Amino acid sequence: MLSILLPTDFSENSMNAIKYALEFFKYQRTTFYFMHAYQNEFYDHDDLTSREVFNDVLDNIRNESHANLENLISKVKKIAPHPRFIFHSISAYNTLVEEANLIADGKNIDLIVMGTKGKSDERHIVFGSQTFQVLKYVKCPVLAIPSNYTNTQPKNILFPSNFMMPYKRRELKLLSILAKPYRSKINVLHVSTSQKLSIRQEDNKSFIEDALSENDVNFYHEESKKIADVIKTYIEEKDIDILTMVNTQHSFLEDMLFPSNIDKVSLGLKIPLLAMQNTARF
Repeated sequence: MLSILLPTDFSENSMNAIKYALEFFKYQRTTFYFMHAYQNEFYDHDDLTSREVFNDVLDNIRNESHANLENLISKVKKIAPHPRFIFHSISAYNTLVEEANLIADGKNIDLIVMGTKGKSDERHIVFGSQTFQVLKYVKCPVLAIPSNYTNTQPKNILFPSNFMMPYKRRELKLLSILAKPYRSKINVLHVSTSQKLSIRQEDNKSFIEDALSENDVNFYHEESKKIADVIKTYIEEKDIDILTMVNTQHSFLEDMLFPSNIDKVSLGLKIPLLAMQNTARF
């Protein structure tokens, strides 16, 4: 059974990500955890004008959080009355990142699914601040869904890799599980100025082949220094439905997630991003 964490701020974007997840995982036995972390919302609240009203404002926000989660669960059960789905709600006076990490460890979460943006929905950015924080600091794979994106049947998945890092089998198994029900083709793309692989790269490539042996996997090589441009071209020309990247130290995704380059990350991303953290949680 899969365990999926769905952070929500009750915005249209978060609801779109929830609907995406419910449809995407319809072939899986899945436990969904709907989570609302409201600490930042509390401190930014207009009614928090003095220390004297601290507890009253906190109680109001806590009660509102619980009520909104109950309404969300009721709505979700109508949208997806699936016998293989189990729903739980978590309301927490905490930051999103802290609570997501606690739940990821405590509930053995396989994947976090959330919108690329929340309530702000600023058009000039691709990742909102909350999604950016989760992608960068939560030690769990994240599937980020763009606003209004609805294609839940991926045919082509792009997986850029330099074959330099030893992948975690759990992360690759997740990719295999996501792709299998839809018979998705996984396109592993190596972008380099040289076609020759080192022994380390050959071994890591073999590990990917073995971990994804039950999937339709193709390996491609492109000679170029402009990794982002090559990835963008592949997304456009190969009808890519999901971009999968590994987020670890010195990775391309880490470079793209650096705050000053946050809008470059995105490559103008209009498709879901699956960020695999490649870190051990146990």
